[in-house]
Amino acid sequence: MLTVTLPGTGGTQPLPHRALACLAVTAAGGTVLLDCGEGTQTALRRWGVSAWRIHTVLLTHYHGDHILGLPGLLQTLASLGRTAPLTVAGPAGLDAVAGAVTALAGPLPFAVQWRQAGDTPFAAGPLTVTPFPLVHRVPCCGYALHLPRAGRFDPHKARAAGIPVPLWGRLQAGERVGGFTPDQVLGPPRRGLTVVYATDTAPCPAVIQAARDADLLCMDATYPDDADGDKAALYGHCTCRQTGETAAAAGVRRLWLTHYSAAVTDLAPGLAAAQKAYPAALAGTDGMRLELEFDKEETP
Repeated sequence: MLTVTLPGTGGTQPLPHRALACLAVTAAGGTVLLDCGEGTQTALRRWGVSAWRIHTVLLTHYHGDHILGLPGLLQTLASLGRTAPLTVAGPAGLDAVAGAVTALAGPLPFAVQWRQAGDTPFAAGPLTVTPFPLVHRVPCCGYALHLPRAGRFDPHKARAAGIPVPLWGRLQAGERVGGFTPDQVLGPPRRGLTVVYATDTAPCPAVIQAARDADLLCMDATYPDDADGDKAALYGHCTCRQTGETAAAAGVRRLWLTHYSAAVTDLAPGLAAAQKAYPAALAGTDGMRLELEFDKEETP
């Protein structure tokens, strides 16, 4: 199961009723935080996301509204006595950011493992993280977070392999034991859960490819009206209509709009524009939360 929380949905500047855009994905008791702008700690606390449980921070890019909360988060974790390492990943330019954040945060009792996000998937707790390029004014990437699901346990395979019954449960849980491996008792992998986060970006094929059949796409919807299309293209953002079209093209199961311009006071027009292409679209609001579970299967 995955718990997805949207602590903030704003772009550029935090507002009294709208924190800066970030996303928290929790699995197996640990959390991946996507972006960490000014005030992220307050937003996390407000919506019940434990900073202590964050093991990975994924930065989409290095504009201030996406990273200025990171030094403070590191200081807070230090004051709480954290000793476990923290991974921070981001696109090209990470070394310079790491130096600045480290200087601002000061000495820490835990290691920060800085990782440049290329095109190679990597593990974040039980999740597989796949970065992909976005179209913005600076190097920027989105992230697909996937929770895999092992194949169904097959007792016929286990018996045929001569595996003692007391070992079945451990093998089913993914453990190698007694010289046996899980693949000897499991069928083919089943559909897992995938959450995709893509902001800031103009429409691009990479989002469609990364979000194909995703359970949730949380995507840039900076401008509600196509009248701002030229501005969106200039600054590397989407109109709400474009975001809806991207979700429809990718065949996602759910769409949350996020990263609204500070000038947006009414979400309804933008949502209506997105729903013309993707009727199930939802306007993301601060504190929105979703529990994602594996698809139910019929008993064979």
